[in-house]
Amino acid sequence: MPRPPDTLRATFEAGRGFPLDPFQVQALDALDAGESVLVAAPTGSGKTLVAEYAIARALAAGEKAFYTTPLKALSNQKFGDLARVHGKANVGLLTGDNSIHGEAPVVVMTTEVLRNMIYAASPTLEGLRYVVLDEVHYLQDRYRGPVWEEVIVHLPHDVSLVCLSATVSNAEEVASWIGTVRGATTAVIEETRPVTLENRYLVGERGSDLLHLLPTFAPDDDGELRPNPDAARLDTRPDSRGARDPGWRGRPRSRLRTPSRVETVELLADEDMLPAIAFVFSRNGCDQSVQQCLAAGLRLTEAHERQAIREIAEVRTASLADADLDVLRYDEWLAGLEAGFAAHHAGMVPPMKEAVEEAFAAGLVKVVFATETLALGINMPARSVVIEKLSKFTGERHEFLTPGEYTQLTGRAGRRGIDERGYAVVCWSPFVPFDQVASLASRRTDAIRSSFRPTYNMAANLVRRYTEFEAHHLLNLSFAQFHADRDVVALERQLERNRTMLARQREFAGADLDELLRYRKLRTDVESLRRDRGGSRRVQEAIEELKPGDVVPMRRKGGRILVLSHEHRRGGGSRIVALTPSRDVVRLGPDDFDGPPHRAGSVELPQPFAPRNPNFRRQAADRLRKARVQEDGRPRREERRLADLERQLAEHPLNDDPAIEQKLRAAAGVERLQKDVDRTERRVRGRSDSLARQFDRVLRVLESWGYVNDWALTESGERLARLYTETDLMLAEALREGVLDGLRAPELAAVVSCFTYERRGPDGQHPMPPRKWPSKVVATRSRAIERIANDLRANEDDAGLPETRLPDPGFTPYIHDWASGDALADVLDDDEMTGGDFVRHVKQCVDLLRQVGDVAPDPITREKAREAADACHRGVVVASSVAS
Repeated sequence: MPRPPDTLRATFEAGRGFPLDPFQVQALDALDAGESVLVAAPTGSGKTLVAEYAIARALAAGEKAFYTTPLKALSNQKFGDLARVHGKANVGLLTGDNSIHGEAPVVVMTTEVLRNMIYAASPTLEGLRYVVLDEVHYLQDRYRGPVWEEVIVHLPHDVSLVCLSATVSNAEEVASWIGTVRGATTAVIEETRPVTLENRYLVGERGSDLLHLLPTFAPDDDGELRPNPDAARLDTRPDSRGARDPGWRGRPRSRLRTPSRVETVELLADEDMLPAIAFVFSRNGCDQSVQQCLAAGLRLTEAHERQAIREIAEVRTASLADADLDVLRYDEWLAGLEAGFAAHHAGMVPPMKEAVEEAFAAGLVKVVFATETLALGINMPARSVVIEKLSKFTGERHEFLTPGEYTQLTGRAGRRGIDERGYAVVCWSPFVPFDQVASLASRRTDAIRSSFRPTYNMAANLVRRYTEFEAHHLLNLSFAQFHADRDVVALERQLERNRTMLARQREFAGADLDELLRYRKLRTDVESLRRDRGGSRRVQEAIEELKPGDVVPMRRKGGRILVLSHEHRRGGGSRIVALTPSRDVVRLGPDDFDGPPHRAGSVELPQPFAPRNPNFRRQAADRLRKARVQEDGRPRREERRLADLERQLAEHPLNDDPAIEQKLRAAAGVERLQKDVDRTERRVRGRSDSLARQFDRVLRVLESWGYVNDWALTESGERLARLYTETDLMLAEALREGVLDGLRAPELAAVVSCFTYERRGPDGQHPMPPRKWPSKVVATRSRAIERIANDLRANEDDAGLPETRLPDPGFTPYIHDWASGDALADVLDDDEMTGGDFVRHVKQCVDLLRQVGDVAPDPITREKAREAADACHRGVVVASSVAS
């Protein structure tokens, strides 16, 4: 391949205007040596420079470089950045929304687009030299993570990778895996942040305007940073988490409180800690925060800043119609923006989010209330980051932030070249003690774990492109199998150690191990019977079961006693007050019995109950003597069995062996180690073929449904190989059965949305029909898809596979009306769906409609799918798809 000029490196470094950091030099050296690199470095440290150098090398050599990101918004942003550097003619963009200069030497795309290119053997891959995988830790994402592994495994071997992430604690392990799959790979790790981060703990006091902004860590006597004892004392003082306030008659409540958002903003402004990003983890919470600040009369901008903000907003939203702006509450949004506040979340349409990003990056907007999606790659550094609470709702449950997520969020704090330090502020919460906050802040990153699993589409493509042996080999190259294999190596080592120790213990135990084990069991049985006979716990339990009037056999005390009552002892437990045949009142506890006492009969106690009265005692003793007692053979049988076992033990030839105790310990070790060996062997077997077994189960489902036959794809299988969606096999089957045929374009859009839409929140697990179906035809076809889904899930359950999620018809009315040409105001008139959600769901449906337009067996259905996609791609959807 052509080599870049020798002066390339010097020219590149000179163009930076500042000396490279050591980790950047190390990464560039690896690229010059022809290696792949994995760069794990804090946000804002300059790891993107490594990707820029790979692109420069590719361009200098007349080759191609692809830059992949997990999100379309990141792809759009990176496209704009690279186009400004290399010129629009040299940079392309490929996402589900845009196709711009797809054959350019530098192309930005989502990772899914690259995966699809690889499976389709696209000619665009010719001449490819470098692939940048930004946010590579995404490969552990439950739903989309496998795409990253598919790309890494299936890319041509002469392509080098540049993997970038801010949150990888096992970077060496990931780089080792990539090296195993693709060749030499260097892990470059930088832990020093470019701007020092100071962690703060923000606490309010109930009934007071006083706020405490405390350092989370403080130096100890040796200068080591430790959790701040002042914050710990404040958080754990008697009245902080449950003591009652004077006059409070309800549940105990804390005297500490979470500061309000308005108070927090005012404090940050007073402490010169703006601009700030406040992570709220709730879309409604983000919007409410802006409204609260406006209602409180806060204004953080000057007149010239407000003018600049208005200009940015107008330019970014110029492509939106006035009617659409009214639906999206443009005036309300702009009022907050001009005052210096903005929300940022997935419920907003992209043009409005992009305006927020631009105004914040320019230092015009001072506070952004955001969900965690902002933390992923968007170029919006701040002086401070505020985390309102350390848990977030995942759509199914509330989960505590991981160290990696905390690092990702706080990575926005501190602007390189502007701030000497950045601030990460965590607000007090009644549910999270300070020590947990300090623990989270002290741990930087998480280890990446694979989420790889064979899908139907993946299996179809493996069958189409490879032999059976090659397909299984490629599965074995996944990070999931690499991880499993590493575990197997550790387990095998443990197995080897256990087997060696087992052999030693067997040797020490002697030749006749079976006889030794029988002797050990005999001793165990004898000890158990002795313990049961006189065990204080069992005796105590038996005493507590006795009732007044019970007659209890006893070797002493005249052969039997009559229970009168119970007495509780100071040390715990109880004893019985009883009467002997000689009229003596006695108190008996566990130490007074040879074994557990048992009821052998009962009498009616004289009335009134007066155990100190001589007449009462005389009548009770007389009834005790006359009582018919049923003999219980259990104690005698146990005594006889114990005596027999003791005799066998005394006569056993090993009983006089002087080394018997050591041999018994060896025998116990043999039993324990044998169990460990058996358990470890099972774990090794389970680890070694887990992915292969799952792949074979997927194949069995495809074979039973007629998509694969004798390691070859059927016509339906070829169609499945070209469908890239979470519900791939369900859609392929709907196409084969003709469920999508004979529909008008709006109806087809509505039916296809069942495969892409998934409502947020716990209700998403159980899709509900819409309040009103757009038409009877859509309802009928949606139920047909549900039937296919239920059949598939039953088959998956039988095969031991994860079940495909159910189709969700909840979006059918929205997209049917939109594809019919209705205005945005009419489509969103029920206010249940935000503009951002609407646009995102339409885009997903358009992407799948275009796939249907390529693969549907019926040519009329293909035509209607393309017509439906074009009908949906208008207005606010088009405005939200334009690259920066």
